[in-house]
Amino acid sequence: MGSLSDSIRDCVFYGILDTAYVPRARLLSKCRQLIASGTKLVQLRAKGEDERQRREIALEILPLFRDNAHCNLIINDDIRLAEEICSVIPNSGLHIGQDDGDLKLARKAIGKKRILGLSTHSIEQAKAADGLSEILDYFAVGPIFATNTKPGRKAVGLGLLRSVRAMNPLLPWFAIGGVNTKTASEVRLAGAERIVAVSDVLIPEDTTKAIDSLKRIFLEADPKA
Repeated sequence: MGSLSDSIRDCVFYGILDTAYVPRARLLSKCRQLIASGTKLVQLRAKGEDERQRREIALEILPLFRDNAHCNLIINDDIRLAEEICSVIPNSGLHIGQDDGDLKLARKAIGKKRILGLSTHSIEQAKAADGLSEILDYFAVGPIFATNTKPGRKAVGLGLLRSVRAMNPLLPWFAIGGVNTKTASEVRLAGAERIVAVSDVLIPEDTTKAIDSLKRIFLEADPKA
């Protein structure tokens, strides 16, 4: 059962530790900076690594989450690895895409008291995700803009954010894909309450400072004005 959605409802920024942007030698220090931002969610995305390498990285950064129980280590796509990590620390979970496995089996693998999220790319998928509040804890909507993080994936545009916002979803949801200091305001004005950013915060030397700046720009845009 997705019982942790309320615990992340006030999470404005969702961090992703993406090995496509961070060299292996700097993953630990970059992860510390993500956690230092105060976020409740940091996802390990290691698309270019094999199963063994992903596990090594996850175990390397795991002690940081033991020491920072407010932040959850979310494993991207790898259900087997997520199952292992979720058996070791409670502040953990799994994020999967539309074609990355059965949601009920994923929930069974990680357990009831762990976070489970799903990517969506259309209003139909968003509605379906929100209808699975007994299984999911959140869903992501995107990519809002074209992004190198998801090459080949067509941007869904700001219109989808407006449509999802109009749904008044039961679950917390995050806007992802091309979110940066230049686009954060329009993402907010389109109705997003929470955001994910990757390259815009990972590339700067001071990731914590970059997150603070991004969050400030995002929150200062008032969709009710």
